[in-house]
Amino acid sequence: MEASRDFVYQRFCEYYRDPSNVIPAPIFPEQREFGYLMFKERFMVRHKRFNGLDTLRSALNRIVPSDVYHSCAYYENPDFDMDKKGWLGADLVFDIDADHIPSSCNKIHDEFTCAKCGFSGRGITPEVCPACEGTKFSTKTWPCELCIQSAREETAKLVDMLSNDFGFSLDELRVFFSGHRGYHVHVEDEAVRSLDAMARKEIVDYVMGLGLAVLDTDVKEKRGKRGAKKFNLHNFGWNKWLKVGMQNFVEHASKEDLKNIGVNNNAILKNREAIITRCISQGRWESVPGVSVQTWHKLAEYAKDLQSSKIDTVVTTDVHRLIRMNGTLHGKTGLKKVEFPARELQDFDPFCGAVAFKKGEVKVLVSDAPEFKMGGQTFGPYRNETKVLSVAAAVMLICKGRAKVAE
Repeated sequence: MEASRDFVYQRFCEYYRDPSNVIPAPIFPEQREFGYLMFKERFMVRHKRFNGLDTLRSALNRIVPSDVYHSCAYYENPDFDMDKKGWLGADLVFDIDADHIPSSCNKIHDEFTCAKCGFSGRGITPEVCPACEGTKFSTKTWPCELCIQSAREETAKLVDMLSNDFGFSLDELRVFFSGHRGYHVHVEDEAVRSLDAMARKEIVDYVMGLGLAVLDTDVKEKRGKRGAKKFNLHNFGWNKWLKVGMQNFVEHASKEDLKNIGVNNNAILKNREAIITRCISQGRWESVPGVSVQTWHKLAEYAKDLQSSKIDTVVTTDVHRLIRMNGTLHGKTGLKKVEFPARELQDFDPFCGAVAFKKGEVKVLVSDAPEFKMGGQTFGPYRNETKVLSVAAAVMLICKGRAKVAE
């Protein structure tokens, strides 16, 4: 494997030493803490300060790290110890990663093994081992198109909320492909910089729908008798998102789908159009016989899960967080972190737009790999095969531990 690591290291060297490769500096770089993961030694270096892009680029040329980060925060003294840095504020940053999003492909290509007892399984890595309650795992993941699409959908929901509910224009939202299996969204507006961890937690709760009471009841007394509970949703904020989610679900739900969310009600299937037009669109929730407040409640609860954005909560609430630097390479794939306009989220193809290595081929022995696309080409599936692949495809397979340079 030494030859394979050297091969990837040399490709990273070429990338960082090529002046044509653009690595944009973040705003106010002199107030940021920088950090990087050493390529061969595999340890993290933090608390570094660079006063400009030239000095940063010179350091990358010399060090050639596997991963490069900068702080979301601004400091008086970014190279001092944490308690002496002098926190000045921080960008509002969101991380959406397929590692945290259930999808149909998780159990096909993602694996985990408990470091304590060896228990292994497929799918999303649990927080605690079900066999021994250990918390450390080794993982094997793959950035397939379904993973990227699931992360893209969660990012689109986040962008819609930040734009429609928080009032940020699309031009104020900086959207990036992370270089692996997800996206980053940065808000660098001065209005958010002073928010502390608790204020950011409130934003997280809103985005994820945490603590949302989806049942709005109006109980009235009339002629001494208790009135019926009425379900009610208005047309802004989370109420609007609930209505959108309920409509999407009702339009396409099967009997089995309803059963899975605890609804056993044929009136939903028989009256789809009336439910959408009269109940959801016009707010006449009692206009379809046979649909109770409890049913609306269950549909709204499920819609909340559909409409919430599955972000990494720790990244947003941590006011000292390091985030991957734009234009740098991801050590798990060899792809770049790339910025693109928020409006182009659905059209941006990471397997073309984030490819760093666009020339050359190399012969590799592939242990196993699913079919995948890279730089406009389709590769695989492979199993114990020697192949001549593009450098970009070979780098990703080697970084993922699925191939090595052939002797």
